[in-house]
Amino acid sequence: MSVDTATVRRVARLARIKVTDDEAERMTNELNSILGFVEQLNEVDVAGVEPMTSVVSVKMRRRQDVVTDGEDAAAVVANAPVSEDNFFLVPKVVE
Repeated sequence: MSVDTATVRRVARLARIKVTDDEAERMTNELNSILGFVEQLNEVDVAGVEPMTSVVSVKMRRRQDVVTDGEDAAAVVANAPVSEDNFFLVPKVVE
């Protein structure tokens, strides 16, 4: 797969990014280099390789799922810009 300058300009327009002709040409070369590297990765035989989340086998530490400061409602809303009866007040967004 390769990218041409028209594709770079189209993507830039969709992303609302102003790109000059020189920048579009440079980005075309850079994107084609990146895509070439990704195509090389497709050549690697990964049959029988188990997916992993880390290079080291580590069990994730988990914290207890307990309420910590919800018991003190006044402290929870203490930094809120506007609150009433220990509830956050927000502007109405739906009529």
